[in-house]
Amino acid sequence: MQTGKCSIAIDGPAGAGKSSVARILAERLGFLHIDTGALYRVLTLQVMREGVKPTEAVDVVRVAKAAKIQIVPGPQGIKVLLDGEDVSDAIREPAVSENVSLVAQHAEVRDYLLVLQRQLAADGGTVMDGRDIGTVVLPDAELKIFLTASAEERARRRMKELRTQGHKVTYKDVLLSIRARDNLDAERLVAPLRAAADAIPIDTTGKDVDAVVEEILGYLSAVGGLEGCSMDS
Repeated sequence: MQTGKCSIAIDGPAGAGKSSVARILAERLGFLHIDTGALYRVLTLQVMREGVKPTEAVDVVRVAKAAKIQIVPGPQGIKVLLDGEDVSDAIREPAVSENVSLVAQHAEVRDYLLVLQRQLAADGGTVMDGRDIGTVVLPDAELKIFLTASAEERARRRMKELRTQGHKVTYKDVLLSIRARDNLDAERLVAPLRAAADAIPIDTTGKDVDAVVEEILGYLSAVGGLEGCSMDS
């Protein structure tokens, strides 16, 4: 299968399956996967390491401008580097998850990372996932998808992931965390979580990743006239 140099935007709340779906979709298309949530997570990690309050915009922006953040694609997926250190696992720690929405709510932080996100996608051929990709980062993306799932489903997925990583967490605590992040993401003043007007909604509740990827590929095939997104078998 060969594809053109289009951009695909995938948005949705925490635990909806954005990163997993985007990664496999990018592999199928031969595109670059850009997990924008990882950018906010790595910044959150650095904020925590420096003892900065995630609610203090000025200090968070200072940390952002001093940090060297890199997204490096590889055969096993992307690696996230912070000042040359591979922090791909560290940014998935529960403490980072609990604070990332606080860091991401600042307009100055989002403006700073917006430039980096658009630079990464400048050449097209990208599948970018996050919470404001279709509405803010790539409003002209040829295909926009908005993934959803029930809070309970998302909490179960997150709990399984954390326990696999060795963290002792309860379903109740994870569910409360998911709902808290939903509220922060949806209610922030700058680039709140919402579906773009032209985004295709997909509820991933009860669906595995491969099924969602196939559904998106079906939409892409159905609109084969999309500029730069032609698909040839």
